[in-house]
Order: sequence, then C-alpha cells, then structure tokens
Amino acid sequence: MGKRYAEQQVVIAGTPQECFDVLIDYDSFPQWPRAVRSVEVIARDRHRRGEEVAFEVDAKLRSIAYRLRYSYEPPHRIGWQYVAGDIRDVGGEYILEDRGDGTTLATYSVGLDPGAWAPGQLPGVLGEEVMRASVEDLKRRVESLRSASHGNRAGD
Repeated sequence: MGKRYAEQQVVIAGTPQECFDVLIDYDSFPQWPRAVRSVEVIARDRHRRGEEVAFEVDAKLRSIAYRLRYSYEPPHRIGWQYVAGDIRDVGGEYILEDRGDGTTLATYSVGLDPGAWAPGQLPGVLGEEVMRASVEDLKRRVESLRSASHGNRAGD
C-alpha cells in the first residue's frame, strides 16, 4: 500500500508553550483525544518527557496499538518515529508557530502505512477524520486549560 501523508492545521488561543505542554502530557491523553483509548510511557528522557510511548487508538474499524519514539525542540516541535505495533509504519510531527497575537498555528503532519489490515479508503479517512479530530481536540484542551487558568487568576 505504501505510506500516505496528511496534514491538518488549527489556530489555537494559547502560546506554543501551552500547546507543547498539553501534547507532552501523555498521562492525560485518555481524557481528551477522542481516538486514544490508552497510553503508557515506556521510557522518559532526561527532562522526564516521554521518549518512548505506547498507544492504543480507535481507528474506526478496529483498535490498533503501536509504540512511538519522540524527539523535542521545545516549545515549537514534537516529532515521532514508529518503533513497533499493529501498523507497518508511522512518523510525524507537530509544529507550533507563535502568531504574535497570543495564538499558535499548530500543524500536525503524519506519514502512515497501516499495512495489510486497512481497506483501500481507510488511510484517507484516517487522514481526514482522525487527524481533524486530533487538532480539534488539542485546540479544545489548550483553550479549556487556559480559560480555567485565567479564571483562577481572576479570583486570586
């Protein structure tokens, strides 16, 4: 089948650092990204960020499990490469660009080869539906945490 590439973007009312912090809080993932069923941090880097992380996600037709190895360029880039799992290969990155007005342009790019289990149109569906949901979930999470944080400051 080969690797398919897809990209989604969203503008988030939050700084790149706020977005970065949400994206590396793997322990919270089962609470907010719709597709994530479970996450386990296998190894951490010297900054205590997830270096190797195992996921189980709902891929519409079935659940898939895989492990990724992460690299970081805080607060503007998080990249990952495939280690093992139910798919053939996946790699990608989040790029977090400061727009200079308190917002961030988040770009989510993925290259995916699901392997033999995926019917013909599934990679396109994953690229559109799952990736769009992922950036929308990130936006909702960052903005809700930011709102809660600002609300707490107003009451101080």
